[in-house]
Amino acid sequence: MPRPADRISAARFFAYSLVAYRIIGGVARARGPTPAGASDAAFSVAARASLEMPPSRPPSRLAIRADLLDFVDDPGFAVDPGPAAVRFLPDGWLLVEEQRIAAALPADQDPGAGWTRLDRRGQLLLPGFIDTHVHAPQLDVIASFGTELLDWLRTYTFPAEQRYADPAVAEAGAERFLDALLASGVTAAAVFPTVHRISAETLFASAQRRGMRLITGKVLMDRNSPDALRDRDVAGAERDCVDLIECWHGRDRLGYAVTPRFAPTSSDDQLALCGRLLRDYAGRAGGLYLQTHLAENRAEVDWVRSLFPQARSYLDVYARHDLLGPRSIFAHGIWLDPADRAALAEAGAQIAFCPSSNLFLGSGLFGWGEADAARVAVTLASDVGGGTSLCPLRTMADAYKAMALRGERLTAWKALYSATRGAARALGLEHEIGHFGAGTMADFTLWHWAHGPVQQRRQDMARNLHERVFAWMLLGDERNLVASHVGGRQMYAS
Repeated sequence: MPRPADRISAARFFAYSLVAYRIIGGVARARGPTPAGASDAAFSVAARASLEMPPSRPPSRLAIRADLLDFVDDPGFAVDPGPAAVRFLPDGWLLVEEQRIAAALPADQDPGAGWTRLDRRGQLLLPGFIDTHVHAPQLDVIASFGTELLDWLRTYTFPAEQRYADPAVAEAGAERFLDALLASGVTAAAVFPTVHRISAETLFASAQRRGMRLITGKVLMDRNSPDALRDRDVAGAERDCVDLIECWHGRDRLGYAVTPRFAPTSSDDQLALCGRLLRDYAGRAGGLYLQTHLAENRAEVDWVRSLFPQARSYLDVYARHDLLGPRSIFAHGIWLDPADRAALAEAGAQIAFCPSSNLFLGSGLFGWGEADAARVAVTLASDVGGGTSLCPLRTMADAYKAMALRGERLTAWKALYSATRGAARALGLEHEIGHFGAGTMADFTLWHWAHGPVQQRRQDMARNLHERVFAWMLLGDERNLVASHVGGRQMYAS
């Protein structure tokens, strides 16, 4: 797949040509593994990404007619939050100009001459979904039988991730994973690769070629993990992270996340490194992200307590190393207390709620109502491969069911907001993605309201807009997806 269009200066082109020539014999290949070792392969991936030919461009001014739905603000948990939160423009117009949203217009405001028109009336047009926690290599073990979290890691995850030391496996996996995201309606994501530097390199390069907004970073582990997945020392892990940050963070639409897997697999020295990296790069491209796991499973929480007896709680382990901030993404957050939630709210950190994974692994039921009352930002995430689908609609359906078991009700508005504008807001990317505001990137998806007779009948019987959208959310999946666009380019079509 060709890389996103940008203009490469002659000097930059020469520099990357030289790198590519030295590493892969002068042949800048767009696909396929390199015969070099992991380190050389990492640099060749960067060279190839920068040497891809620009793609054929979409029309410079595109007007799409469909049922537009996005969010102006957080709708809360109200079924009818009103137009101050929800914007629905039936048969409206989305105007895209030079990769960005120019305007969202109601049906009675014709865009006028000079626009290439695309008629998608009868289809639902949404901002591209944002997955705030997902594991790229775990596509290999999705839907694996019979274990809880810690056994899952030992039995399935760690063996699968060891294969990503091979540059060919890492590159093929990155391509497969990002194509699968786009085929599920996801146009931006915060992604865990593996401990191998090459696994992060290939994700960055593959996302850059597609023009996607992607946040990732080499996983950090230096204890309680297989030798093949363990950083040898803090200095070596730091070198890998710094090289990746210098190469990729802030480049095009890419962001680096410092990624300790979870507290049990990082020593105090490695967690201290994480805090140091966050501080050292605080002024670059808005700062680095921090992504990790938090209080997913009771046995995990007990393990953390035994490993860090000086910490007040699991979250306090991270707080002691300065890992709480507005760019911190904590997956799960099921087994927290009021003091933990207050600390998260004060730091501006988010919890990535992973309902499919929580149900599948039997980890517990997340208290969204408690988090909301404490003013903690909550986003939605698939957590594949613990989660069983990359499609956000399936994640939302599981979120509704998980909350129902706690006596809470999740509206379609809150669910959709939390996977679009709410996620963008929590990531500090509201200026770029998650809604149809003028000037944002043209990342959007088109969906069939119904796929098959059951969905169609339910749509026909809907009494109001929320009922219609809720039924679409609960019954729909990736089969409803018509197309995914990134920066105005169609990157997937059913």
